[in-house]
Amino acid sequence: MITQMKKYTFLVFHRDYEPFLTQLRDLGVVHITQKAAGLIEENESLQTALQHEDELRRLIKQGAPDQMIQERAAVEQRIADAKTAMQQAAVWGEFDPARIQALKEAGYTLRFFSCSDSAYKEEWGLQVNTIDGKAYFVQVIGANDEPVDLSETAATELPQPEKSAAQWQMEIEHLNGLLAAANARIEAWQKANMERLEKELKEARQHIDWTRVSLSTDRLAEGALCLFEGFCPIDKEPELNAMLAKAEVYYEETDPVAEDATPVKLHNNRFAKLFEVFTGMYGWPTYGEFDPTPILAPFYLLFFAMCMGDAGYGLVLIAFGLLTYYKKVNIEMFKGLGPIIATLGVGTTIVGLFLGTFFGMPLLEASWYPEALKHLIISGNVMGFDAQMVLAIGIGVFHICLAMVVKALCYTKRFGFAETLSVWGWVLLIVGGLIVLSVAALLNLPTEVTKWTIISIAVVSALAIYIFNKPGRNPLLNIGAGLWDTYNMATGLLGDVLSYVRLYALGLAGGMLGGAFNSIALMVLGEHPTWQWLPFLLILLFGHVLNILMSALGAFVHPLRLTFVEYFKNSGYEGKGQLYQPFKK
Repeated sequence: MITQMKKYTFLVFHRDYEPFLTQLRDLGVVHITQKAAGLIEENESLQTALQHEDELRRLIKQGAPDQMIQERAAVEQRIADAKTAMQQAAVWGEFDPARIQALKEAGYTLRFFSCSDSAYKEEWGLQVNTIDGKAYFVQVIGANDEPVDLSETAATELPQPEKSAAQWQMEIEHLNGLLAAANARIEAWQKANMERLEKELKEARQHIDWTRVSLSTDRLAEGALCLFEGFCPIDKEPELNAMLAKAEVYYEETDPVAEDATPVKLHNNRFAKLFEVFTGMYGWPTYGEFDPTPILAPFYLLFFAMCMGDAGYGLVLIAFGLLTYYKKVNIEMFKGLGPIIATLGVGTTIVGLFLGTFFGMPLLEASWYPEALKHLIISGNVMGFDAQMVLAIGIGVFHICLAMVVKALCYTKRFGFAETLSVWGWVLLIVGGLIVLSVAALLNLPTEVTKWTIISIAVVSALAIYIFNKPGRNPLLNIGAGLWDTYNMATGLLGDVLSYVRLYALGLAGGMLGGAFNSIALMVLGEHPTWQWLPFLLILLFGHVLNILMSALGAFVHPLRLTFVEYFKNSGYEGKGQLYQPFKK
């Protein structure tokens, strides 16, 4: 839900302006209304401050000045090159590069080649080594000798090694020492400077916020008076009013109106709060909109769980989420996401039991799974279609109908009932029609009752959609607008509903792939396993880790699509609001 806000207008004498701003910043509850973003480009001082802030953030993130980072990177590259050269030299065994140089000075030329061991011929040169089916040989060519032409053979000429493998190993050890020294210098620099940089970044951020507020203040009476606006959550209103009662400033407190750029502060329970990050990915609601998070949260959890579709994978997610939360696993991209990962894991485990899959194993066929729980598994066919696919479509229909009802309620609150008759007409036609048909089927209502109820709904809906969709407008224009809405509904709703098939398809694909890895592993294991246990376990581990990663990626992306496209489109959600960010230290 969205916290109610109060709008404050402050009028301050110029001598009291900075002390008053300091008091507001110390209190930290007022979101100051900022002027157009063009001020940022126009103000040179603010641009300089923003650039300084970016530089500080970059320096803190990389952990050292550019020169130190570049020096370390250069040493790391030299180590990588040396390791490659050592691998290339190792095939020639141990040798002394000085002896090769002495042969050159004596008039001999050495050429180095490789080919498959089966293709090698003695007349091509002296074989030095054979590794992994490849022969390595050298041609020693005197000043008056005619070299053997290998251009039309399977041999490949290789560069002459500069050093032996042992010499390269010594070089790598030396470079590792340089790398350790570079890391030590960086670590010492961080100990000496990082705390100062963090403090400087906070001061820079504070200066930028102060400058933005100052630029958003109107100077009246030749600069003698300062006028600016802000918003305060209603639960913080007593604190602000208590501070204002002691300050010698004039202020007005009013309720925000539609024209105000009122920020939004979301207030949700612990469960829904986990999913506010997804709301923010699309865009925050405006002050007059409906916060989609309380509805987004349970549906995203359900959609994710259906796309994963495996109870065993849910247990893995729970474990990973808890390890991340307690910082036993430290992966930067999952920082702070432990609770939501564990929550998605719980949902996946529960839904996976209803879908009947556990690490790729069909629970209906598992002898160890209790028979009482097998009755809860969704299986079989409904009207010739897989029951789980029908379930996915049914969830999609409910989700879209819910979106239409939310749209009607939200639009009525924002624009009034008269301006939303068309929206209510579609809700009555589609949602009302589905409810009547469902009740008629369940309660076996008489055909005549059902027919006349549907006709009544259709007539009332048609009047709202085609005649009264815009009060006071030309009826012909209303009819045209209604026909256009009808076209969009007819072409859009079917596609929207069918999009929910992906909930079934992704879960099915993940379960089948997991089952395939199980089958391959069992084939390798055989009936009387001995050493086969090792490849059996490796196949299971690799296969299910790969399947979990792919399934989790699909389960993350596709529920977002169903929410951002199908649900938000049908609920009329715009997501163009501004998040409440109070002026504070």
